[in-house]
Amino acid sequence: MVEPVSQNTSEDEPDRPEEERPTRASRRGRSGAKKFGKVNKKRSFWKELPILIVVALVLTILIQQFLAKVYMIPSGSMETTLHGCSGCTGDRILVDRITYDFTDPGPGDVVVFKGPPAWVGEIDTPESSNIFVSGFRTLGSLIGFAPPDERDFVKRIIAVGGQTVQCCDNNRVVVDGKALDEPYVHWEEGMPPTERTFEPVKVPAGYVWVMGDNRNNSSDSRIQGGGGVNGAVPVDNIIGKARVIVLPPGRWGGVSDHNPQANAQPLALGAPAWQQGLPLGVGIAAAWPVVFLGRRMSAGVRKAVDRRR
Repeated sequence: MVEPVSQNTSEDEPDRPEEERPTRASRRGRSGAKKFGKVNKKRSFWKELPILIVVALVLTILIQQFLAKVYMIPSGSMETTLHGCSGCTGDRILVDRITYDFTDPGPGDVVVFKGPPAWVGEIDTPESSNIFVSGFRTLGSLIGFAPPDERDFVKRIIAVGGQTVQCCDNNRVVVDGKALDEPYVHWEEGMPPTERTFEPVKVPAGYVWVMGDNRNNSSDSRIQGGGGVNGAVPVDNIIGKARVIVLPPGRWGGVSDHNPQANAQPLALGAPAWQQGLPLGVGIAAAWPVVFLGRRMSAGVRKAVDRRR
């Protein structure tokens, strides 16, 4: 015979003490605990939210310290490539911090760097005496929503170590005897479109010569440190290469890294116009007798042919 299946009741558990046997009340209690557990999970999100925010900020800071960082452009020295001046919205740019771990900085690169000790900051960022305001400003600078440290600069590399840079030839900067091709240069409104002249400077090895695109409103290697070799920037001071304008939305786009030396033109630096034209004049003068004699000889040959006929 088939024995009936036993039911899960208190009579079927004679060996289990009465106080350990499940009751309806205990089962209802467990069910209620599950329901309350769901409520507790919803409430725990608000407890975890501050932790999530802190973790996100820490990750953001770490990424910006080692991979890429957002910088706010506080001055107008790089207009119109980058906007940043009183009365206009400062661009936020994404700076690549790992490129120069594998390659060397080159002419045309727009870079962010720490100014050498002899450099003077272009912007005045007064420190607040309020510890909370100062802390928020530091945090904002770390994540790119406040002006950077006054020792941080944004400029374009014009020449690298071993090259000689000077100005000017017909209002053009010259590197190693060649006038640069600089379509990115901007002239400040109301000021004469004239380059600041300076004597030849040989950039030391391990340094770069930097200038702002806004040529007559930029404190750069021409001026900083008294100019000359003291205006050059150590490659080790470079934080990274500016890649993209991320804010404001209307300015989204890549940052130009046009190499001004790619189409540079050899010129007789500093020579007056008549001296620059002298070689051409000499060439024409030397060629004239040859042309004249060639014509005379050609005429003689023609006459001789005619006589034979």
